[in-house]
Amino acid sequence: MPNQYNITYRTENTYENWVNDAYWQFLIIPMENNTQHHIDVEFSNSLFAVNEFSINGYGFRAIRVHSKKKFKKINFEAKFSFIKDHTDPFNFPLEINDSLAYKEINELIFKINFEAFLRSTPLTKLPNDVDSIFEFNLSNTIFENLQELNKWTFTHLQFKTGVTQVDTKLTDIISVKQGVCQDFTHLFCAIARQNGIPTRYVSGYLNQEHGLLGDSQMHAWAECYIPQVGWKGFDPTNNILANTNHIKVCHGKDYNDCSPLRGIIYSHGRNKTTHTVKVQSQEQ
Repeated sequence: MPNQYNITYRTENTYENWVNDAYWQFLIIPMENNTQHHIDVEFSNSLFAVNEFSINGYGFRAIRVHSKKKFKKINFEAKFSFIKDHTDPFNFPLEINDSLAYKEINELIFKINFEAFLRSTPLTKLPNDVDSIFEFNLSNTIFENLQELNKWTFTHLQFKTGVTQVDTKLTDIISVKQGVCQDFTHLFCAIARQNGIPTRYVSGYLNQEHGLLGDSQMHAWAECYIPQVGWKGFDPTNNILANTNHIKVCHGKDYNDCSPLRGIIYSHGRNKTTHTVKVQSQEQ
């Protein structure tokens, strides 16, 4: 049975001194895909600045706001409603030729086609002294290895807020063994790519009504391309495959491609930003 989802996203920005000019980009709209349908979007801001909709470099919808009014505080509110089909993450062909799959990921044309999601980035670069922290067992299938990596990441890190920042490198994350969903995902992406698997960083929402771990704002997980299967979602924060509770917004190489809010503010002094996200679902 499909679910009716309603999501409310709110953010409040306050500034110590007057802001004379400001630009924002929001990457928070649930994407339309084969499991998410009829996306309805409402977006407003307290200054009544004009909202413009655009498409980012990866093809995902973004909202841009340019305020020309002088202000010290601005609120944004987004409401999304849509239908989410039930997703069975294990619904894919089981009769896979493992030797052909491993052969394919080592072919040059494969590496060229998936180059963007095979290379490391500053946020997904493993330290040199731990470059073999997790290696695939070639007697297992690629899917089985990715499941093991999902479990390994889940057990290797402890979910804890306030320890890392959005730009924390893997060196520090591996050292403290703590972090939030973006840290779990960056580590998973780095290791999967090191083992030759194209891996995307995914940003979206998580329905936490069933006790799943995640940030109170946006959630992060990974998508891996498996030959003969396609893209499959892995959530290392919860050691599960992405399912009906995962609402995708966008993907990229790492957090920097998927940041839900970016801004350019012409002011000085301190500022504070608060976010709240409410996810509700109901079976149709």
